[in-house]
Amino acid sequence: MRASRPPLLVAVPALAAITAGLAASFVSVVHLQARAARRVIGKPLGASAPVVREVYKKKYGDRIELLLLGDSIAAGLGAGSPDETLGAQLASRLAKKTQRTVRLRSAAHVGSETSMVRAQLAALPPGYRADVAVIVVGGNDVTHRVRPAESVRHLREVLEPLVAVGTEVVVGTCPDLGALGAVPRPLRTLASRSSRQLAAAQRGLVTGMGGHAVSLAEVVGPFFVTQPDDMFAVDRFHPSGAGYRRTAKAMLPSVLAALGHQHPLPSGHYPPAP
Repeated sequence: MRASRPPLLVAVPALAAITAGLAASFVSVVHLQARAARRVIGKPLGASAPVVREVYKKKYGDRIELLLLGDSIAAGLGAGSPDETLGAQLASRLAKKTQRTVRLRSAAHVGSETSMVRAQLAALPPGYRADVAVIVVGGNDVTHRVRPAESVRHLREVLEPLVAVGTEVVVGTCPDLGALGAVPRPLRTLASRSSRQLAAAQRGLVTGMGGHAVSLAEVVGPFFVTQPDDMFAVDRFHPSGAGYRRTAKAMLPSVLAALGHQHPLPSGHYPPAP
């Protein structure tokens, strides 16, 4: 008689088959959820953000040139009016705080991944130089499964020409997509992990190149988790007017610091590396 196989040796292949089956089912569920999410996100808002005005507090003089680059958050999709967008909120708060005129130029586009931001720079008028550039990007990289290393490489290509001409840079790092209650699990869990990995990589690059990084997950993420009805627009993905006001208020300390205003930075703000 042949010796029977030990029970463990019999169980291992069966367990491997079950694990592989579960993994395949998990991946299938995540892909289905991702496709469903992409069909819904942003659709009630259209593809265009409100058009912001250019000059804030003209009477002050001594103008600050403020540039907005990035994705739909930078562009203000979800705001109910131009004055509720991130750019307008930052410009008006910056003018009030510094008692200087602020001219805002927003080149941000809805749907942009980091790889597309260099084109936003290229489309600016010849010779234009901002005093400070605020960049918010990364969410679309996560939803389109762009590798963090590739995303950060593209961000470097955006920062290098800005730094070269003396523009100060403030980057709002990728928001924590785990705050999106409308996105089901397990997709939300994976998106949260990926967005935090990207945010950490962005922060390291930005501060290492002499810029300021603001962790949106830290400075505004808790408000979006605890007050979703107020902070999110109708698509439950982009900020509402209230969400943009909160985000602009949270980012302002680093914008001021980038312009030379000396003050202690709150938690979640990361100055240039020594």
